[in-house]
Amino acid sequence: MAAPLYPRSIPIPSEHLDAFRNLHRAKKFAIDIGGSLAKLAYYSEVSRKRTRTWPGTVSPRQHEPGIYEVRECDETGAKLDFIKFETKYIESWLNFVGSHLLSEGETMRSVMKATGGGAHKYTQLLTEKFGVRVDKEDEMQCLIKGCNFLLKNIPNESFIFQRDATPQCCFQNLGPDIFPYLLVNIGSGVSVVKVDSENEFKRIGGTSMGGGTFWGLGSLITEAKGFDELLQLAASGNHKNVDMLVGDIYGGAYELLGLPSDLIASSFGKAARSSKDPKSCGTFGDADKAKSLLHMISNDIGQIAYLNARLHNLKRIYFGGYFIRGHPVTMHTITFAINYWSKGEVQALFLRHEGYLGAVGAFLKGAEEENIPLGSWSENLAGSSRFGDASRRPQSPVSYDVLELDHCDNSLEAFPFLADVAAYKPDLINLSEESDARHYWLHCFEEMVDKVADCAAASHTNSLDAKQRAETFKEKHRGQLAVLSGEPSAYGPLTVRNLLNARQQCLVECLFPDPYAMVKKIENERALGSFLERIQSLDALPWEEKQMNLIEGILTGNVFDWGAKEVTKLFEEGELAFEAAKAKLQTRPWLIDSFDDWMKRLQGPPHNCAIIFTDNSGNDIILGIFPLVRELLNRGTKVILAANSLPCLNDVVASELNILLSAVAEMCPILKAAQERGDVMVLETGSDSPCLDLRCIGLFCWSVVLEYRKGTIRWGD
Repeated sequence: MAAPLYPRSIPIPSEHLDAFRNLHRAKKFAIDIGGSLAKLAYYSEVSRKRTRTWPGTVSPRQHEPGIYEVRECDETGAKLDFIKFETKYIESWLNFVGSHLLSEGETMRSVMKATGGGAHKYTQLLTEKFGVRVDKEDEMQCLIKGCNFLLKNIPNESFIFQRDATPQCCFQNLGPDIFPYLLVNIGSGVSVVKVDSENEFKRIGGTSMGGGTFWGLGSLITEAKGFDELLQLAASGNHKNVDMLVGDIYGGAYELLGLPSDLIASSFGKAARSSKDPKSCGTFGDADKAKSLLHMISNDIGQIAYLNARLHNLKRIYFGGYFIRGHPVTMHTITFAINYWSKGEVQALFLRHEGYLGAVGAFLKGAEEENIPLGSWSENLAGSSRFGDASRRPQSPVSYDVLELDHCDNSLEAFPFLADVAAYKPDLINLSEESDARHYWLHCFEEMVDKVADCAAASHTNSLDAKQRAETFKEKHRGQLAVLSGEPSAYGPLTVRNLLNARQQCLVECLFPDPYAMVKKIENERALGSFLERIQSLDALPWEEKQMNLIEGILTGNVFDWGAKEVTKLFEEGELAFEAAKAKLQTRPWLIDSFDDWMKRLQGPPHNCAIIFTDNSGNDIILGIFPLVRELLNRGTKVILAANSLPCLNDVVASELNILLSAVAEMCPILKAAQERGDVMVLETGSDSPCLDLRCIGLFCWSVVLEYRKGTIRWGD
C-alpha cells in the first residue's frame, strides 16, 4: 500500500520558541484535528519559584528585624497549553513538537487522545512521529466536555456581541450554575445539542446548511479563494442589492403583519430576473452576493437554534465552530437572527476560546483515565494569545494562537454566602466601556512598569540574570498594555483587577514570584513597633469615639497599597506614616457610608463570627485590622482572617499573617487568649490577586465557614 501523502514539513522559526517554553516538559498530549484548523493540547509539570515564610528567632517585643524569614523555593506546578494552527501544516508542527521533546530527552506518553474529523486521517502520521497509540474520541463528547470546563474555570468566558456598541463584546458572569444550555456547533453542517449536566447531553436538531454551504456556494458565485476571503467580501457587501426586501414588494412596511420594510422577504430575490432584464445575475458584485449568502445561512441557523431553545425552555444559546472563530461579521449576523426570531427575549452567546473546545475535551478524557488531578484552573494572560478577529491573522506556516492555563493549588468555588452569584460584580468599573478611565489606568500602569521592574530586580540582588529578566518583564508587560490600548477586550473584560493579574503573571513568568517580599517584611516590622501604642490610644477613648477611630484606622490602612501610583511615591520618599495618613482622611459622609448602621448593630448582641478578607501588609493589617479583630473578640465574636495564598504587590499572604498574628498576640492578652481558645484563625483564600473576587474562593476556606455555621467543627480543630 502506498504511503499517504502529508503536507511538506516547514521549520518553525526560532523567534517563536518562547510561546512553547513548557513544551519540553510535556507529560500528556491530546489533539483535535479539523478540516481547516488543528489544536494540540499538552499538560506539563513546570518548576516555579515561590516565596515561603518561616518564624524568625528574634522576639517580637524587641521590634528588631527577624520577625520572620523569607526564602525562595523551587516548587512544581502544572500547566495546560494549547496550540492552534492550520491543519495543512500539521506535519511541520508535529516535527517541531517531536524535535523539541527529543532535544530535552523527554518522550510522550504511550497514548494520545485525538478527536475531530482528522483524527482518522492523521492517525498513521501521529503514530509514526511519536510512536504512540492514538485513541480516537467522539467529537461531540469532547466539545461538550471542553465547553463545560471553560465555562466553569474561566470567569467571563462567554460574551454577547454588539456590533454598534463600545465595546462590541459584553462579557457575561454566569455564576456556578451553567446548566442547562444549548450548544450550536457550526462546522460544515450544524448540530444543535442540549446540555443538561457534565455528562448528560443530546443532539436535538441541526441543519445541513452550515459553514460548508456558505463556503461551497460562495465559491460558486464569487471569485473568493477561501473561507476567510469570503467573509471579508461579505463584510464590505450590501445584501440589499441582492435580497428582495418587504419594501421592494409592498412599497414600505407590511403593517398588518408587523413586517418592517427592510426585512428580507426573499434571499437573492433580486437576482431572479428574466433574460430580458438588463440587470442580470452576472452584474451583482461579489461582496453583495457574499453578504446575502451569509445572511441567508445565518438567519436559517438562528431560527433553528431559537426554535429548539424555545421547545426545550432554554435561555442560554452558545454558538461555536469554524463558522464563528471570532469573526465580527458572523457573530453579528447570528446575533441579529436570534434577536429577531426571539423578539429580543434570548441573546446569542459566544465563547472567547470556542476554538479549543474539542482539544480541551480530548485532554480531559485522557486525564480522567490516567487519574491526573484536575481541580481549578486559571487563564495565564502572559502565555496566551489575544482574543480577536481571526480574519486579520496572517495565514502562514507560523500563524498560530496559544492558550495557557495554570493549575490552582486550591479548588475554587463561589463563596456560599453570596446572595446571587450571577448578579455579583467584583469589579465596579468596566474599563472597556469607559474610555477616560481606561486611558487613565493604562497610563498609570505604563508609568509603573520601570518601578516594578526595578523592585523585581532588587529582590534578586544575588542573581546574575535579574536585570535581564526584569527587562524581559518590561517588554512583555508593555506589549500587553499596547495591545489593550487599541483592543480593550483583547484578553476578556478589561478591569483594574485584570491589569494587576496580568502584570503579576508576567512577573511570575520572569521568575519574580514576590518582588515586594522584603518590602513587606520591613513594613510589618515597623508597624509592629507601633502596635502597642495604637491599642493603648484606642483604649483611652470613649466607646463611641473608639468605634469611629477603629473604622478610620481601617480606611487609613487601605491607603498603604503599593499598587497606587501616588502612594508608591510617598513610600519611596518616606513621607507616609499611619497617623499622618489618618489625619488626611476625607470627612464624612464617605462615598459608601454605613457607619451609623454599624454603630446601631454594635449596640445589639455580638456577632457569632466575622470574616475579614485582609489586604495590605504593614500598617493596614497591623494598625488597621488587628485592632478591629481585638475589639470583635472582646465582644465575644469569633474571627476568621482570610488572606491570599500567593503573593501579589504588598498584600499579606496567609503564611505571613499567621506569624504576624502570633506576634501581636504576644503583645495583647486579649488576642493571646483568643488564639489559645481557637477563637481567631487564619485561612487561605486560594487567591493570588490583589482584588477580592468572591466567585473564586478556596474550597477549604469556605467549607470551614460552612461547617462552623452548622456547628459540626470546633475552633482549633
